[in-house]
Amino acid sequence: MAEALLWRLGGSRFWGGFVCGAALGAATAAGLAAAQPPTDRPPLPPVPSRHGQSPGGKPLREEPVPESVLGIYGFPADGTQTRYYTNHALSYDQAKRVPRWVIEHISKHKTVGKADRKHCKFRPDPSIPPLFSAVNEDYIGSGWSRGHMAPAGDNKYSPVGLLLVFFMLPVWDIYRMEMYCRELTERFEDVWIVSGPLTLPQIDDDGKKRVTYQVIGKDDVVVPSHLYKVILARQSAASPSLLALGAFVVPNNAIGFDHQLPEFQVGLEELEKMSGLVFFPQVDKDKDVRNICEIDTCRLMSLEEFTLYITTRKVQSARTLERLEKIMSELREKGIKPDEYLLKVYKKKEEELAMQKTTEAREGRAG
Repeated sequence: MAEALLWRLGGSRFWGGFVCGAALGAATAAGLAAAQPPTDRPPLPPVPSRHGQSPGGKPLREEPVPESVLGIYGFPADGTQTRYYTNHALSYDQAKRVPRWVIEHISKHKTVGKADRKHCKFRPDPSIPPLFSAVNEDYIGSGWSRGHMAPAGDNKYSPVGLLLVFFMLPVWDIYRMEMYCRELTERFEDVWIVSGPLTLPQIDDDGKKRVTYQVIGKDDVVVPSHLYKVILARQSAASPSLLALGAFVVPNNAIGFDHQLPEFQVGLEELEKMSGLVFFPQVDKDKDVRNICEIDTCRLMSLEEFTLYITTRKVQSARTLERLEKIMSELREKGIKPDEYLLKVYKKKEEELAMQKTTEAREGRAG
């Protein structure tokens, strides 16, 4: 029987590899050993049994297990651990000098407040080693702008939270998408947003796929080809199972005002495959999760709405009456009529600056 089995398994040529790669019962092993042709190889050591005995029944002497030296000096560190801040967290890509992902939570009360960004400046995150960080000079003359890890407008409730988003980790944000996320807080109690860069393959003229990207500055900061956002919205904490979710990928260039958000929507699994990340892993995406563009507008601002929004921000930051009037004059030149909210902000700012001018004049005469 043993000879027949050996013949079926390929004879003695198979045997040398078989004894190294498989374990058989003692009886079968003995039978196969008897069928094996004699060789000049030294005999194999006995195979220990589960009870610490050799196949012959003699107790085995336990040999000390050598201590592993593999990691005594540490393994390579990639810096991708989660870094926590006041209202957001991120994982950093030290080689590309950009975040792998940034997650933030926003709600209605977090997007309003008196935290002022005028004293906030971009600076490297001190928790990232300088060897792997980007600096202001990397952007000079590059044609690219520095971005926020999380939008400043999402952190107005906290001066500390606002300050921390100015750590200089370049995410080339899409402004109208940020505004849409902020608007969601009018209809949802809680909104979580994961944002990050992508460097996706492109098909060259020879038909082959390649990943290429621009780098800027002395630190070779990577300019991504695309940006992604994953939005998870919850209508209320009292109904935690009612969730809306959407994943979006946009090219990292001007997309114009003729495009709307649904044009950039992708399946969540498709984005996970692109990024190598699993988003919101604690959510059962097969239950109680709806497409956010089916239950909400997914509408981005029009050119006129966007211009009014930017003009309002400029009015709020004006330092002199002359500057204030120039801002409103530029809006009129564009043929856009100010809305009620802008007029209200303008009137308040005008009164504030007029009072400031009067006070300065009075102090000047007294001095």
